[in-house]
Amino acid sequence: MIKLTEQDVMKELKAALTPYVLRSFLISIVTSLLVLTPSLYMLEVYGRVLNSRSYMTLLMLTVLVIGLYMLLEVLEWVRSVHMQEGAAELDVSLRKRVFSAVFDARLRRTPAGSIQAFNDVKIIRDILPSVAFLSLLDAPLALITLVLLFIINPLIGWFAVGGFILQLLIAVLNEQSTHEDLSEASRNAMASRQYADGAVRNAQVIESMAMFQGIHDRWHSIHQDFLRQQAVASDHASSYSVLSKMVQMVVGALLLGVGGWLAIHGYISGGLVIVGSILGTRVLAPLVQLISGWRSLEAGNTSLHRLASLLAEFPERVPSMPLPAPGGRLSVDGLVAAPPGWSVPLIKGISFLVPEGGSLAIVGPTAVGKSTLLRILVGVQSFLQGSVRLDGVDLHAWNKDELGPYVGYLPQEVELFEGTLGENIARFGDMDREKLSEACRRVGLVSMIEELPDGFDTQIGPDGLFLSGGVRQRVGLARAIYGSPRFVVLDEPDSSLDGAGDMFLAKLIAQLSMEEVTLVVVSQRKSIIDQMDRVMIMDRGMVKMISPHADAEAVPGTGVPGPGQVDKGVTS
Repeated sequence: MIKLTEQDVMKELKAALTPYVLRSFLISIVTSLLVLTPSLYMLEVYGRVLNSRSYMTLLMLTVLVIGLYMLLEVLEWVRSVHMQEGAAELDVSLRKRVFSAVFDARLRRTPAGSIQAFNDVKIIRDILPSVAFLSLLDAPLALITLVLLFIINPLIGWFAVGGFILQLLIAVLNEQSTHEDLSEASRNAMASRQYADGAVRNAQVIESMAMFQGIHDRWHSIHQDFLRQQAVASDHASSYSVLSKMVQMVVGALLLGVGGWLAIHGYISGGLVIVGSILGTRVLAPLVQLISGWRSLEAGNTSLHRLASLLAEFPERVPSMPLPAPGGRLSVDGLVAAPPGWSVPLIKGISFLVPEGGSLAIVGPTAVGKSTLLRILVGVQSFLQGSVRLDGVDLHAWNKDELGPYVGYLPQEVELFEGTLGENIARFGDMDREKLSEACRRVGLVSMIEELPDGFDTQIGPDGLFLSGGVRQRVGLARAIYGSPRFVVLDEPDSSLDGAGDMFLAKLIAQLSMEEVTLVVVSQRKSIIDQMDRVMIMDRGMVKMISPHADAEAVPGTGVPGPGQVDKGVTS
């Protein structure tokens, strides 16, 4: 993977938007000039029409002004649509990268592995064509209006400059007073959504053991922190917004008064008095819009930085060199690993070898790192030290798209996805009906599928909601062996199976051994362990023994070697 910093990603995202922003800015130059239309129209009516009393002049000026108004609205529409296109283009370019980054973050079990990143993309996409963002493009062009005010009279110009500086000061104070509160509110909002999502996913446990009130109180506390911070930020933003609008009105009135004083002394004409007041108000308008929309701009900025941080931490995967199909020889050497987010190793220097077509049972007490080890063996979790090789090649260096069809994995908690039964078993790839039927036959799913109204096309609901625990386990097994993989890893494959399921599992393991599929299984069941070539006992994150299961006394209840026969070497 290419190493990136948050600044690198920020530059990349801004570079993608720069062409759209520049084109919109050019349109803004024209619209800023067209905004002067009512002032020029008023000036012409006062200076030309009233003096000449020409109806034709008034008619032609009115027609011209209406045309300019129509042109102004068309250009405003074009600018907004163009920024929407830029936002859509950004969304398309980020879609796969963000999905991949969230996916990788989820693999490492970091807080970044949530749907917040997709919300951030949406926030940015909505901000770009918004009035608040477009006012950013209009703000520099207010200087054109300011120059015109100085042309009318320097005193009017300096009064407008004073109002402009005052509005800038309000904008700075608004940013300083709301930035921290809005950022904290955003963090609390994300924490609140994540906690609520976790609670909803475990609704059955919460309801069955009367945990609702405690869970609700915990969520309510987090949500209240979000509401409090947001309320503080909103109060500050609203106060400065009101102050900004008041300054705009006061400056407009003062400019009218100053223009009247200048007209009394003969420095400017009566028409320029009203024109100066209108132009002065136009100078301040973009800043007023900026301050009014500051909350949305701040939210967009926070989302942009959060997204840049995610993409920098989890960059795009670089395709690796194509490799031949693996045979299944697994070697682990000096492996040291810790669960995601931990600094203390759970696995401490494990080494072992499973030959091509061999099988290994891993047993040991709870929480010694068995499931962590299996996740490392299939390349979904990183490690701190050591090596894991398949056919002599670093397992984590394989292109997962190439390696995936040759690997079967059944996690301790079977994870299914919304879709059809066939899609889940076929790994959401091209469904081969013969392979589907063969995988289901081997795990004993055929009779159940025949009873379904739509067979393989039956929708199983989110996370396989409509399936029982035993059926979910068999579907997970069928998915693991779909397409005849060469390396299969099973974590407690018998955990939800009934007697019939255990028979199919024992037969499946025997068939995989006959087909010389490399097999690694975590189990405590003697019937499964007896089918393995080797047994590895783990204790406190280390290998206590690797031995043929028949070469030693059995630990009561497991059928694994007793502690008296410790083989210090690594048996292949």
